Amino acid sequence: MRIARFTTDEDPRFGIVGEADGETVIAAITGDPLYAGVQLTGEKIALDDVRLLAPVLPRSKVVGIGRNYAAHAAELGNEVPAEPLVFLKPNTSVTGPGDPIIYPDFTKELSYEGELAVVISRICKDVPAESAAQVIHGYTVANDVTARDLQKSDGQWSRAKGSDGFCPLGPWIETDLDPSDLRVTTTVGDRVVQDGRTSSMVVGVPALIAYVSSFMTLLPGDVILTGTPEGVGPMNPGDEVSVTVEGIGTLTNKVVSSD
Repeated sequence: MRIARFTTDEDPRFGIVGEADGETVIAAITGDPLYAGVQLTGEKIALDDVRLLAPVLPRSKVVGIGRNYAAHAAELGNEVPAEPLVFLKPNTSVTGPGDPIIYPDFTKELSYEGELAVVISRICKDVPAESAAQVIHGYTVANDVTARDLQKSDGQWSRAKGSDGFCPLGPWIETDLDPSDLRVTTTVGDRVVQDGRTSSMVVGVPALIAYVSSFMTLLPGDVILTGTPEGVGPMNPGDEVSVTVEGIGTLTNKVVSSD
């Protein structure tokens, strides 16, 4: 099931993405399915007639995992950490499909990082890896936008990864997905710049949930970014950046100058 958050120039709503009479439509539902479940209203709207929004707005946090692909760690001259390398992005960093990525004037090296993202379904702590599926609402696509120069100079990553608009998510949440071996690609314009598989993760999704929940409580709507494959690089004003995760879809955003 694909759950989208959308607007038709009114208040944001949620719906189920599907096909009707050969057309892709959104079947509207009542409320937020994280809290109200899925209750159809009977209204169907053509996908082309809506604006997709970030499929979830975390009330609490986005949890990032660094260097979770060995080849990516190596390309930046880093070792694979002995334990998952965890950082936080505030919910104000979240933006949606089609929204601009603003190139801020405090960085000279803005990078893309295409990733699989996990959306948490309920309050949880100390989740065993074998029970991780019980706390997963679904999966979406993320671009962990990073100011690479600030990541190096600051020593910690709050500005480099947590600035406004540095976490595009979308286009929707897929609830029925096996995350163990999915293709993840990123394109800048017509160039494929990242092409990896989630099977190359150092730590898989269940173990990541177990690790993160061992020291922090996860709340409904929290998002875990699972790391990026090799091939990260710069993006500049005017670039259209698309991240595709097999079984979910494509998240596209254009980079624009802050001027």
